[in-house]
Order: sequence, then structure tokens, then C-alpha cells
Amino acid sequence: MDPTATEDAPRWFRTALAEPPVHRDTEVEGARVHYRAWGEEGRPGLVLVHGGAAHSGWWDHVAPFFSAGARVVALDLTGHGDSDHRGAYDLDLWAREVMAVADAGGIAGPPTVIGHSMGGWVTATVGARFGTEVDGIVIIDSPLNEQPPEEERLRRKTRTAKVYDDRETILGRFTTMPAQEVLLPYVRRHIAEESVKAVDGGWSWKFDPSLFAERVLLRDLLPELKCRAGFLRSEFGLVPDTMAGEIDALLGHRVPIVDLPATGHHPMLDQPLVLVTALRALLRQWAVDSLPD
Repeated sequence: MDPTATEDAPRWFRTALAEPPVHRDTEVEGARVHYRAWGEEGRPGLVLVHGGAAHSGWWDHVAPFFSAGARVVALDLTGHGDSDHRGAYDLDLWAREVMAVADAGGIAGPPTVIGHSMGGWVTATVGARFGTEVDGIVIIDSPLNEQPPEEERLRRKTRTAKVYDDRETILGRFTTMPAQEVLLPYVRRHIAEESVKAVDGGWSWKFDPSLFAERVLLRDLLPELKCRAGFLRSEFGLVPDTMAGEIDALLGHRVPIVDLPATGHHPMLDQPLVLVTALRALLRQWAVDSLPD
């Protein structure tokens, strides 16, 4: 990250970025999957799953809040970030990538998987297909009945990656899908810088513009979960009160649904400390629940 971009950032953000991740790759079903890791290997840990058209760097300022006592890994799903592109993508394949990275990344025992937006679909798929192999899952602001919002926008656009003349121009075009009113400027800059790559003729985005497809609805995945779960709902996100009630019913009124105040759909970009606090509280309660009587 450009050092000058953090000059006006708060101390917590500068402290988080001062704990840089280790970058590694592993192979999953013929494709290279890139991931970042924090904390000591051989500890219980977390797998962080980004949303559509995003990448593991979206967690750079969040993961260090959990790394003191856990192994934390964040992967680039294929078609995203620094991982390989494939001819086609589906939720089950991405779920297998999550489990492979948990193993390759040095997490001891069943991981907790946390996914945002489209990553919430992936995380729910992990809970449905590999529920007996994970400690729990947390879904962040994934709506029940729509296709992942990031992919809906890609569906309406060309499948050819746009090339920009210079790096500053493409960084200036970075936005979220869907757009939201508030983006902390220092977080936005860091994530944007991790989102681009040099190509012939200029600069382009790292994600595969043809990655979108019809996905299994979250509504159909939730009843199949075979592990404990939590759901975080952004106040100004994509899960209104009525939908939160439907989620509660689908999960048998036994799963915590936590409201994140004053957050948009991408809470790590506008209220990351609110997101961290909610995750810490949920994970701490799970740890207490797991203690022997």
C-alpha cells in the first residue's frame, strides 16, 4: 500500500496493516489457489471468504484482530484476486477450495468459516456439504432470494475485462457492488490497490469477468446446514427485517442473527470495528458454549 495513503488513517488501521499476512498458494483440482495467513500455525482458526469480484485483501485490516490466539487464513476463490481462473465456477467447487485452504493454511482442528455476501453463499455451501468437518459458519449480509448482488452487476456487463491506461485511473474507478454511501477512504485505497494488475496496454481488475453463473439460492442452502451458524445483518444492507425473520425461521429459531448498526452491505469498508466486535462476541460465546460442564 502507498505509505502516504495511511497518514490520515486511525491508529487501529495502521496497527492492523503493520501485521502483514504471509502469502501462499495451494493447488485445488488443477488450479492454483492463493491465500493469506496470520497468526501461528497449528492453532484452531478461521477461514475468511470474500464476496464476488473481491479478494482476500478485503480482510487485511480485520484478520489481525483475531490472530493473537488463532490461525487466520483468507483465500482468493478461483476467478478472484491472485488465484487462477477456471472455465466455470460453482459453489460446491469454491466450498472445496475453502476446505483445502483450511488444511493447507495450518489450522488445527475444524475451522470456523466466515463469508461475506457471495462468500456467504460459499460459506453456507461449506456448512451444508462439510458441516461435520467445521466448527461453525458465519454469514455476513447475504440475501435469501436473489442471486449474489456482485454477480448480478457482472451479468449485465461485458465478459471482457476493461483495460485502463494507468494505475491511478483504475484505482479511482474502484467501487463496491452494490454501491454504498460510505467507504472509509484509507480502507478503500488499500483494497483498491490490491484489486488491480498490470496487463498489456495498461491496468485491469484481477477478477475474471466471466465468473458469474446461476447460484443455488441461500434459501435452499440454509435448511441443509449441518453445523452451528451465525448470521450478521447490516442495518443498511440487503437483508431487511422481514427477511431476517424468514432466515430465523429457516434456521429453526436457534441461530443468532446479529444486527450491525450503521453499516452498509460491506461492513468491512464502512464500519469494520463494528464487524470485528460482533464477530468477537459471537466466537467468544461459541467458545464458552463448548466448555465442559
